[in-house]
Amino acid sequence: MVVRVAVVDPLPVFRHGVSAVLSDAGHTVETPADVLAWSRRDKASLVLLTVLSEDDWAVLGTLCGGAGSPVVIAVVEGGSPTAGARAVRLGARSVLPRGVAVDVLRQTVTATISGQAVMPAAVASALAAGTELAGPKSPSADQLSWLRHLANGATVAQVADRAGYSERAMFRLLRALYRQLGVRTRLEAIMLARESDWL
Repeated sequence: MVVRVAVVDPLPVFRHGVSAVLSDAGHTVETPADVLAWSRRDKASLVLLTVLSEDDWAVLGTLCGGAGSPVVIAVVEGGSPTAGARAVRLGARSVLPRGVAVDVLRQTVTATISGQAVMPAAVASALAAGTELAGPKSPSADQLSWLRHLANGATVAQVADRAGYSERAMFRLLRALYRQLGVRTRLEAIMLARESDWL
């Protein structure tokens, strides 16, 4: 089945690459500046929406918020289970990591168009566990300081030095923080902190 597809991402190279892949698969692909207006105009449609900022999350919620809404595939940075679960709760049918392989992109679009939901196993696990429904526990002031320094490019050794811990102890503390937040990596923790307006 061939559909109209909107590709929404801040990076022109990403939009161009995804558009080329989906055009080669026979879909009519556009990169609208205003995806909300586009979705009202093109009822039988699919939107591939990259969600990086709170504004993107608001667009996702609006796109999925009413009758006749387009089918949405949320594209999340790093395949974050937290972001993926949030996207599904807001109404995205499928979730893809932003660094997805071409074949997986094609397969996900085809499956989503045919009514299936596709997402990384970690996202499905987070949804099944129900841990995402309550949201992550807010970090302490010290933990936020560590994340802020990491987000600004500091190394773990530098963060440990500032906080008065050994580098090994800081790695342990950061791993515990990531578990507390329901993420696996430093990047996912920083993204969650930004999405949650903690930084």
